[in-house]
Amino acid sequence: MEIYVVQEGDDIYSIATKYMISIDRLIQENGLVYPFDLIIGQALVITYPKQTYTVQQGDTLQSIADMYNVKLMQLLRNNQSLLNRKYLYVGETLVISYETLGNIATNGFAYPFISKETLIKTLPSLTYLTIFNYSTTEKGEIKTYYNNDAEIIKISKEYGAIPLMMITTLDQQGKKNEEIAFEILNNEVYQDNHINNFLSIIKIKGYQGINIVFNYLNMDNQFIYEKFINKIANKMKTEELLFFITINYQSQVNDGKIELGKIDYAKLSTYANGLIFLKFEWGFNNFPPAPVININNMKVLIDYVIQDVTPDKINISIPIIGYDWSLPYIPNESVANSLSINSVLEVANSNDTKIEFDEISQTPFFYYTSFSLGESSENIIWFVDARSMKAALKLIFDKHINGCGIWNIMIYNAQVWTVINSQFDVVKL
Repeated sequence: MEIYVVQEGDDIYSIATKYMISIDRLIQENGLVYPFDLIIGQALVITYPKQTYTVQQGDTLQSIADMYNVKLMQLLRNNQSLLNRKYLYVGETLVISYETLGNIATNGFAYPFISKETLIKTLPSLTYLTIFNYSTTEKGEIKTYYNNDAEIIKISKEYGAIPLMMITTLDQQGKKNEEIAFEILNNEVYQDNHINNFLSIIKIKGYQGINIVFNYLNMDNQFIYEKFINKIANKMKTEELLFFITINYQSQVNDGKIELGKIDYAKLSTYANGLIFLKFEWGFNNFPPAPVININNMKVLIDYVIQDVTPDKINISIPIIGYDWSLPYIPNESVANSLSINSVLEVANSNDTKIEFDEISQTPFFYYTSFSLGESSENIIWFVDARSMKAALKLIFDKHINGCGIWNIMIYNAQVWTVINSQFDVVKL
């Protein structure tokens, strides 16, 4: 796999010709919404399959999978267009396999109202599906946001992705509730109530484990967290259920260097099947304009955690999102709105702007002029693209860690999965 950055004078035809691939494949693998209006600086993924097959009369997906001794899910994730239709076309070329680097575990985060089409497109590329539908409330009770998670659980199992129940004190907009968290952590009766409540939901709904989110973990309170985690771990083992911990980790930058909250992750990792390090990104952002992710900072985090935690327990999450800031940034007043990656490219396209790239963070950005009520302002959008994904996955490979989380999968991004699937074999348990 390689990445081509669109230059002035390029078009979809010239790029397809340069790499001797079909226009249709270039469009599908990159999820191009405006294939005939490419943006200067836009990143395109070019893949080189190891093995392909031309469909013959009478072929089915299963017969082709059997012919090459591969799983059906491998064919589906390597040929994203198949997930939109029920039939194969005689003469079409299918990707059987890529020259991959190794295995990777993937964990996609989603709400139950994800569209069925997006869900089905994504599931072949997921090891786990973490479903955000429940919030911890007073005394260990659990609040349900949507009652329709039965279907998403059922479909995830059909596609070999393990459904995990996400447990958190966060609400749907990402607002934290520290009071409830510590009320439960300091009361064993509430803890037992909480555990019994989520185990009941797991059994009724058919989840295969939990993914519990910690937002306030630090060295001063780690002891009380560990007591609670140990209690959960014992219950989960008894019930033969999976237990993951997502850590909304704390960090800050001083004098250009990232500083992490010091935590004994080794102890936590002994209780759980895996640790997921994630900075949640929501619909708005009050912070100054900055890269959505920073590969250098991600490396610092991994290097710190890997000192005490075995690599097979470590998972790093990647946010698939963009943020749009109006300039100048005004502290305590400015708010950046989130955008899907397709929406980001739509803004760039409609404003005929050029995408730039920050080599340090490995993320793209661009400036444009917006108009509102007759007033104009300069805006900056930071987002992630194939180059960001490739850099993050290279870190995962170089450090031999277990895998990645994707926050979130509510809007399908073909390019993200092309980057992952052309380099790694997704683990299916």
